[in-house]
Amino acid sequence: MKYSLLVIPVQNPICRKTSNLIQQIVLLILAVFTFIPAFGQPVRVAVAANAQTVVRKIAADFKNKTGINVEIISGSSGKLAAQIKNGAPYDLFLSADMDFAQQVYTEGFALTKPRVYALGSLIVCSATGASLENWKALISDQQTGKIAIANPALAPYGKAAEQALKHYHLYAALVPRLVFGESISQVNTYVLKKVVNIGFTTESLVYELKPADHLKWQRIDPATYTPIQQGALLLHYAKRKNYTENKRFYDYLFSADAKAVFSQYGYRNYKSN
Repeated sequence: MKYSLLVIPVQNPICRKTSNLIQQIVLLILAVFTFIPAFGQPVRVAVAANAQTVVRKIAADFKNKTGINVEIISGSSGKLAAQIKNGAPYDLFLSADMDFAQQVYTEGFALTKPRVYALGSLIVCSATGASLENWKALISDQQTGKIAIANPALAPYGKAAEQALKHYHLYAALVPRLVFGESISQVNTYVLKKVVNIGFTTESLVYELKPADHLKWQRIDPATYTPIQQGALLLHYAKRKNYTENKRFYDYLFSADAKAVFSQYGYRNYKSN
């Protein structure tokens, strides 16, 4: 929206001062009304499904401190990356890995290079009461039934699960019993609704649940899969409006307060940042 002021020549000094004062007041009012609609727009963040709960917590904390709203859009990292490349109006992208974040950056959709905001942790879990102390023997047993993992092509936690199972030479035998979720959220649903007996998912699920959910779980040895470095990007779309607010939330993701929340949900901090 463009604004213009009608300037009328005024000869009398007193009238000239009054006219200048009025112009300053009008400019101030226009500046305020120009600022309000932009500030009212939320920061739109595309978040990998595994991190949506913890990022909502961080966004709520950010709003309490700044008054700036943050809108969360979640899905698998691969699906969100495809949406961004197709012009989705997102200001930030929080991938579950660095690969999808790097793709988006390399293809020219980001203002910043990928930066690690947290390290993820893979677990095996069950809501059916199955003991997981010897989970490798359990999933090798045909009686255990279906096992859920996220699609390795779309979800980094699915890729990590595939790597861990291959490390233990279990993957090939399990393929007929694997159920692939589109995202880690779908895997969580399969596990919690007991559609499957066993599932591989993010450790953050443990801290998102109520005690009554009785989830049994074991952490997968991180040496068996590529470290899950979750990457953040400030996207080109962020420049179209509210850039200052978008940048403030991007910076806040790497603050001590945000790192503390990530730690509460089972993520490890990436000290090299």
